Amino acid sequence: MGLFSELKLAVPWGHIAAKAWGSQKGSPILCLHGWLDNANSFDRLIPLLPRDFYYVAMDFGGHGLSSHYSPGLPYYYQNFVGEIRRVSAALKWDRFSIMGHSFGGTVGGMFSCMFPEMVDKLILLDSSPFALDSNPLPRVSRMERGTPGASWKPLSGTPPVCTPPFGVTARVSQELENLLTYKRKAIEHTLLVEQAAGEPRALRPQEMLQRLLKNNSHVGEECGELLLQRGATQVPAGLVLNRDRRIAWPEHTFDFISKELCAHAIKKLQAHTLLIKATEGFFDVRREYDADKGLILFMTDQLKSALGERFQFVEIPGNHYVHMNQPDHVASIIGSFLQSRNRIPGQL
Repeated sequence: MGLFSELKLAVPWGHIAAKAWGSQKGSPILCLHGWLDNANSFDRLIPLLPRDFYYVAMDFGGHGLSSHYSPGLPYYYQNFVGEIRRVSAALKWDRFSIMGHSFGGTVGGMFSCMFPEMVDKLILLDSSPFALDSNPLPRVSRMERGTPGASWKPLSGTPPVCTPPFGVTARVSQELENLLTYKRKAIEHTLLVEQAAGEPRALRPQEMLQRLLKNNSHVGEECGELLLQRGATQVPAGLVLNRDRRIAWPEHTFDFISKELCAHAIKKLQAHTLLIKATEGFFDVRREYDADKGLILFMTDQLKSALGERFQFVEIPGNHYVHMNQPDHVASIIGSFLQSRNRIPGQL
């Protein structure tokens, strides 16, 4: 199943690009890449999966070959969730499964709670169905860590959340001040990018690859080249990134929710759900606070409680990009899950 076809689906701001494998007569599976990645994230995995499915890997808006959002329209998390609904409508899918890596799994998980009747199975690749905030108080530090490969720098003067040397009132005041400062800088960043009309800087192919690898230690050289094939365009001076420069600031792409809201939202899930966790993945690296290390335990407990036998958890050796680096390990697990006959109660 190495052959694929390119799709271009119309949306009000242009088009959503996607690539498809298999027969359209097969059960549909929408594949969602991680933040700053693109549909090529699935190139090594999908050919190893069962052939009796129709796989469509889309580029989120502003990523890969998809159109950038119109000037002035921010890349809010809710908009990415809406893109799934637009794609499913364009493909005339009333019911389908979702496979998402990292940010793609988070977006797909939220969609599965908003439109539970539309999602048959949900596959989370080193991801969770929500961007969960381990601290009920607003803070900036949660945004400074995020997805491996993020290119932003920590804000100076952000106090550690675990051991503040001052009272709760002072801590709330300081964190609110930090959050407001961060949001202000995010808005100003967007304005600067929009005002800087002109072509993005071109780099030599090897230089661009090395920058990608430096910013994302989880991606090997071969996988980095694969992502750049769709994530960059050749121009006379070298390569330029295709993605919208506005999405480099994470304020526009993540909506963190509390544990309380997460617990209620998970109860809306009807899909059979598979969570594949990498031993050296998102939940195990760049986690500076003990509270964050318990997020995956909280999430799996909630999924087990709400879904019962409809939830499956598997931990495998590898890093955050295990689906690209060791696709054969991941494919066997996903294949068994997809071919299981379990359906949600309403579909029996």
